[in-house]
Amino acid sequence: MNRRRFLTTGVGAGVALAGCVSYPSADDGPSSEALLRDAIETRRGLHDLRGRRTLTVETPSETVERTERVVRQPPAKQRLEVLESTDPDAPVGSVTVTNREMTWEYNPEEELVDLQFHGTKVDADRTLRVLEALLEDYRLGYEGTTTIDGRDAHVIETRPPVEETGRRLNLVVGDTTYAIPLSTDDLEDLEVSRTIAIDDEYRYPVRERNEVRDDGEIRYQLTVTYEDLAIDEGVESETFTYQPPADATVVTDGTKPEGIFDSIDEAESAVPYDLPEAVLPDAYLLDRITVVERDEEYGGVTTTLWYNDPNVVARELFIVVREQARFDPDVLEEIEIDGRTAYYRDGRIQSVFWDCDNLSYEVSSLVDGEPIREITASIGCP
Repeated sequence: MNRRRFLTTGVGAGVALAGCVSYPSADDGPSSEALLRDAIETRRGLHDLRGRRTLTVETPSETVERTERVVRQPPAKQRLEVLESTDPDAPVGSVTVTNREMTWEYNPEEELVDLQFHGTKVDADRTLRVLEALLEDYRLGYEGTTTIDGRDAHVIETRPPVEETGRRLNLVVGDTTYAIPLSTDDLEDLEVSRTIAIDDEYRYPVRERNEVRDDGEIRYQLTVTYEDLAIDEGVESETFTYQPPADATVVTDGTKPEGIFDSIDEAESAVPYDLPEAVLPDAYLLDRITVVERDEEYGGVTTTLWYNDPNVVARELFIVVREQARFDPDVLEEIEIDGRTAYYRDGRIQSVFWDCDNLSYEVSSLVDGEPIREITASIGCP
């Protein structure tokens, strides 16, 4: 099921963003920075979230609205059920269920289930990263309070850095990436504004509104709002599995794992090599081990050992064993660990790669500052 992401073609290269001069905050009310820090801490410690989420897109020619029941366990698990909709690409009764291993997308009008396997997918917390980017890079202004679903919320207007002219939006309420549909006409006259409402009690975003104005007239508005929000009240484990309707056609994408295991001993029975037992920081626990069989050029039999901190969202690292190397030494930094040559990659994911005998290894982390070199040293050449 291909859900529309409100994309258009012909988006130009520059937009005059609102607030490209100094932007003072209001003198009264809480600090916008403090509110965002609270929201970040809430997200980092979030175990589960439930609520009704309404997304509305308005343009001069049409309005599209969708209301979904949402259940989430960040960073990977999510269940969406469409309750009301005027969006032809997301009819009432549509269901999307995601866990760490697979995603089901059910379209009731087509009676079709798209089952996607992603046993090697890295689950970064997009919402957390957007909140951190707003705090670090955007100019913020406190706009007072409002009432959302009968609850007090603080409104923050955010304005991007002067040099930022992109039109892709990573939402903090919608958990989705959208693109603002702009034509190429008179882009320099357009203004883009973004406001975030943070619930006073939960200290969590409950509404986001993005507007594009041309000479004061709204050309595009996207609003996402939570109602009936419940945080850390618990969800049933079966929430994040799905049984397709008996009359639905199921199509599959991606490589189905050969197995998903809870321990190294169990996983070793399914692979043609020994698995490493690394020394990790105490907070990390083994979450799962996935085994995927691929063509040699894509690594052969590939085993990924996933470790995370159960108390912090998206604090995750993983160790990969492959029959064939999947890294390019020419684009990485050559380093030495305990007399062994390895290769380091810095970026959104920090990694160390090295070969040992007939196997290739990788240690990667989603979090800056984790001791991946020390973890590499503890594995060595098993």
